[in-house]
Amino acid sequence: MDPERFERILLGGERRYTRLEVVEKTGVPLERATRLWRALGFATVGDDEVVFTDADVDAVRTADQLISSGLLDARLEPAVTRALGQHLSRLAEWQVHMLWTLIRENDELRRDDKQVELLVKGLVPELQRVQNFVWRRHLTAFAGRALTSTEENPDARTEVAGFVDMVGYTRLTRRIGEAQLSAILDRFEALATEVVADHHGRIVKMIGDEVLFVADSPSDAAEIALALTEQASADPAAPDVRAGMAAGRILSRFGDVYGSVVNLAARLTSVAHPGTILVDRELARELATARGYSVRPRRSVSVRGYNRLRPYALRRG
Repeated sequence: MDPERFERILLGGERRYTRLEVVEKTGVPLERATRLWRALGFATVGDDEVVFTDADVDAVRTADQLISSGLLDARLEPAVTRALGQHLSRLAEWQVHMLWTLIRENDELRRDDKQVELLVKGLVPELQRVQNFVWRRHLTAFAGRALTSTEENPDARTEVAGFVDMVGYTRLTRRIGEAQLSAILDRFEALATEVVADHHGRIVKMIGDEVLFVADSPSDAAEIALALTEQASADPAAPDVRAGMAAGRILSRFGDVYGSVVNLAARLTSVAHPGTILVDRELARELATARGYSVRPRRSVSVRGYNRLRPYALRRG
């Protein structure tokens, strides 16, 4: 298939403008427009390069209107743009991989560029519709939590942060092929997504062999960690997992979470044995009076940032 024709289908139009022409059409200063473009994750282009489409002009104009209206704080503009670029670039990479796999495995599509063109023309609008639906659903869920929260600062909440990672992942990558590794990672991601959603948690991000999640209540977090370790242990084709969790104030910022509680959960995960769950003192105290759980202290350990960290082992009681 002609690369330029394929590009026009995906972009929704032809490259027609240089960055100076975009600035002229939108009235947005060149420095600011360039900063936004780079924050989205795209390389800087020369003044004479014809790169931008009508849709790019509309996007710059819309972003400028959002800031001018006061809806979006100008100080947050670069961070918001970076978050959009980072999350959507990962989504786009996965979607292209999915499309190329489909074409590669279909002899008829490989031989007929016209069919590929028709497929892409029909697929892109459908993907947009699905993405819009999912976005609105998540928007509703997060808005509901914000409206019912009693916290003064909606960006900083008292929650539980947890990490679950696959044990022996580095050794595993040396022993198996790419296809098998991909299948194991897909299974781990699917399991994590299902379990976290079933127990009212939220996945913050998947980091290869590790998932970072947050939950509003200690019992929800406990069920997530226990279910993940139990189901991974029961699957002979999957490696064991281990988990670490901590409770306290967590700062949420543009889709990620920060703070000492998150760091502590990561350190606990690093010293957990296969199939075990370690929690901090605060979460252990919360779970000690909850039915169905057993929390026992372990020997203090030294990890980065904590000289004498006392972990507690969580099990079903």
